[in-house]
Amino acid sequence: MDVLKGSARRLGQVYAEHRTQLKRAAHHIVGDAHLAEDLVHDACVRALEAGAEDVAFLQPLSYAHRVVRNLAIDRYRRNALEAHLFEPEDSGALVPAPAAHTPEAMAIGHETLACVARALAALPERVRRAFELYRLEGRTQREIGAELGLSAATVNQLIHEALDSCRAALRAS
Repeated sequence: MDVLKGSARRLGQVYAEHRTQLKRAAHHIVGDAHLAEDLVHDACVRALEAGAEDVAFLQPLSYAHRVVRNLAIDRYRRNALEAHLFEPEDSGALVPAPAAHTPEAMAIGHETLACVARALAALPERVRRAFELYRLEGRTQREIGAELGLSAATVNQLIHEALDSCRAALRAS
């Protein structure tokens, strides 16, 4: 038991001693200094709560970097997809392109897209179709209603149901 306490203490020291370096790594991925600080804190808490893992105690700095990096990538992925999919139609805001087309950024994009595709595939046909016509084909809610034999209000509800399902799937991933 003393070994675990000593190892946890050492891991905590690693986070404290290398906080700036870990923040920089997270900031590089998410692009927000405050969010990077939160991610480093969350990573430290998670690592300490996770208990003893051999790799954490053999190479605690590498372990700390991996935990921070994984959390930052998850947050980047979630934020990027939500910004792209859920931006209000009439806000006029442009979604910025990813900072770089690195293999890592592309892999994150593919994973996120697969998550949304699974969420859409699980929806009832009518909900999925309304969402696809609206978001992918750019059709108005009235046009969709006419094609599917539904009121514009019902189409609006179906679209929001699909959006909520996609958000829930992304948060769960």
